[in-house]
Amino acid sequence: DETWINSTLIDTYKSLFTNGYAHSVEVFEHNKLVGGLFGVSINGAFFGESMYSESTNASKIALKFLTERLKNNGYSLFDTQFISEHLKSLGAIEITQEEYLRLLKSALRQEVTNAFY
Repeated sequence: DETWINSTLIDTYKSLFTNGYAHSVEVFEHNKLVGGLFGVSINGAFFGESMYSESTNASKIALKFLTERLKNNGYSLFDTQFISEHLKSLGAIEITQEEYLRLLKSALRQEVTNAFY
């Protein structure tokens, strides 16, 4: 049932947010939400989940802000799920599953300054 799945997903993200794992970056224009992104942060890894944009480049602005925040706070892995030309321009690279698992293992052990507080 789609309703059950949606409510379960919403409840799960609410719990992740309440417990300090889910985060969002919002972009406002004239006090109106026009874009942003959200994802899950665990130690030195951030997993981008979704981007939203109603205004040209709004989600890209959020992404640029987030990549700088993660970098400045010592995160070593930003999983974007896929690579676009824009992500490449921000330094995204495609890696093998073996390399990803190695980086993930290291990032999950890493202590970082939380980029969201």
